[in-house]
Amino acid sequence: MAISFILLALVGTIALILFLALGTKRVFNADQEEREEMIKQIYQYAVAFITLIMVIGGGVFAFMSAADFVSPNPYYQSFEEYKDMKINNYKYEKEQTEKVEYTEEELQRQYDAMVEQQIEYAKQRAVNGLIKSFGWIIIPFPIYVVFQRRINQTRKNKE
Repeated sequence: MAISFILLALVGTIALILFLALGTKRVFNADQEEREEMIKQIYQYAVAFITLIMVIGGGVFAFMSAADFVSPNPYYQSFEEYKDMKINNYKYEKEQTEKVEYTEEELQRQYDAMVEQQIEYAKQRAVNGLIKSFGWIIIPFPIYVVFQRRINQTRKNKE
């Protein structure tokens, strides 16, 4: 595994060096106007690529948040653990407190209410995450569209 990663990194580094060497040679052989045009194209492609990645990431996170809303994480504390905690009234402080007696039905109602509350909290967090994810889609998408149109317009002008 580590050897394949090292080999991949080595091949990637060699490819990057060759790309930079050929690109540098082309830039030095070009006149000032061609250099400016190349830099402009690189900038446009970089902005389009970065904003596209942001939109894709926002879409992935939106899907994950929607999945969390539809199927929230389950509550992991069992009724027996909850009952033990309430009956024994565990305190981390050294002061003595009165023991409160609960019936089995009261404990079950409290436990069910707590489980429902945790599920509602999970759904609310999912909605919050979904809204944030839409921000990652809505904000960079117009920028991507503008730069993609500029790239297409530049291609048409060259032809």
